[in-house]
Amino acid sequence: LKVHYNIFNYHKFLFIIKDKIITFVVMKLLRKILFPFNVLYYSVVYLRNRGYDLGILKSKSFPLPIICVGNLSVGGTGKTPTIELLILLLQSNYKVAVLSRGYGRQSKGFVLADALSSAKSIGDEPFQIAHKFPKITVAVDANRQRGIETLLALNNPPEVVLLDDAFQHRKVSSGLSILLTAYDHLYCDDIVLPAGNLRELRSGAQRAQIVIVTKSPTNLGHLEKQTIKKRLALQSGQQLFFSSIDYDEHIYSSTEKLALQTIKNKKYTLVTGIANAVPLVQYLESLGHKFEHLEYADHHEFSTQELNKISSKSLVLTTEKDFSRLKILNHDALYYLPITTKIDDQDRFEDLVKAYIDMP
Repeated sequence: LKVHYNIFNYHKFLFIIKDKIITFVVMKLLRKILFPFNVLYYSVVYLRNRGYDLGILKSKSFPLPIICVGNLSVGGTGKTPTIELLILLLQSNYKVAVLSRGYGRQSKGFVLADALSSAKSIGDEPFQIAHKFPKITVAVDANRQRGIETLLALNNPPEVVLLDDAFQHRKVSSGLSILLTAYDHLYCDDIVLPAGNLRELRSGAQRAQIVIVTKSPTNLGHLEKQTIKKRLALQSGQQLFFSSIDYDEHIYSSTEKLALQTIKNKKYTLVTGIANAVPLVQYLESLGHKFEHLEYADHHEFSTQELNKISSKSLVLTTEKDFSRLKILNHDALYYLPITTKIDDQDRFEDLVKAYIDMP
């Protein structure tokens, strides 16, 4: 197993090896080796959060509804599909802006998405959202305070701001925080970095008004939901929901739409550069598809050699996020499979969000 370990992205290392045969042994060993560093990380994060809790460190409020979507852990918990769900809910009645850090972009500071934007200029996920929802405002800025201030100074300022992956950015006071945790990796079963995958202490979950267990099985029963709720140890007033991945029945290229089943008996290559490709692989295999899988790390920057390799494949299927970066290939048979998030008790979820936005 060849893995390039870098102290600044050790969490990527943990995710890369997670699905390998020797995962259990390696992870146990790594946790033991890195555990002494947890005391330092734990202390720093604890003191920072206490500073905000006690008002020693200041959070800035803004005169409009701000909804934060984030998580406690590194890796994919379904933030982008959840942001898209909120956009679909709100864009008809409100001027919506999405503000992201723009992970992996090659630009600096505040950047407003426009017709000339690319995955390199604003990041792959903001680019996907901007391309998919052209009527909303999409911007990136690592400094969320400055980002919101710049959005409000626009000629057509937003009425609602969605903060993507900002649960730990406490310099901004968001009125509604939505915390995501993956069904197969609940935050209550993890510990903080570097031995674990949590960005902050599990007690940080108490800041969220809504907790969503993402990537849940569609047939999850009431008893198991109650068991998970108890394990998460939610506080009084916190609302719990469960969401699942819903795959489109069609795949899309830049020019056409095909039924997914039309490629079932064809030889094709699946290309993924996401945190966890296992659910997608399992879904395609459950439909009887057989394919070659080229798997890369989340936000992977494709080399010329890798792009040439992908270009040589006769038929390529990828994720919507990766499609935004691979379009430069001008491949005649490059398709993506969209996903959406389905939330149980969706009416109650929508009522909570709208009640917050409409508060006087």
